[in-house]
Amino acid sequence: MEPDPVFREVQRFRQPWLWALLGGIALFTLVLGPISWPGLVVVGATAALLYGLRLETEVRVDGIYFKMWPFHRSFRRISWAEIERYESKRYGPLREFGGWGIRWAPGKIAYNVSGNRGVWIERTTGRGVLIGSQRTEELVGTIDEARR
Repeated sequence: MEPDPVFREVQRFRQPWLWALLGGIALFTLVLGPISWPGLVVVGATAALLYGLRLETEVRVDGIYFKMWPFHRSFRRISWAEIERYESKRYGPLREFGGWGIRWAPGKIAYNVSGNRGVWIERTTGRGVLIGSQRTEELVGTIDEARR
């Protein structure tokens, strides 16, 4: 049985600009007429994926858990022993990682859905992990308490 989370946050892709962009692409596909069914299917599939995609973050007594559903079926865990240091961080998603979602860069990986705030975790292996959060300060405070 898994311990109850001390902190839990669920984030989804709900940015108005994203949905306006997808709607604009769908409208553009319709206006070009005749109707491009393959184009509409691609836009519809992309919209369905983005609508269902979510980042779940939990702090439990034994570590930090996160998953980007539907890409991760189960939680990924960073145990307290794996963490060298951590801090609240403001970052540039486009500049540092090339966007939102699961993003890789040399020596680091980011899991983010929106905004430019998160918790930077430096692991003992030297690889860094950034977990985006809309409640960064609360997340860091909970990590501080849970590690004691």
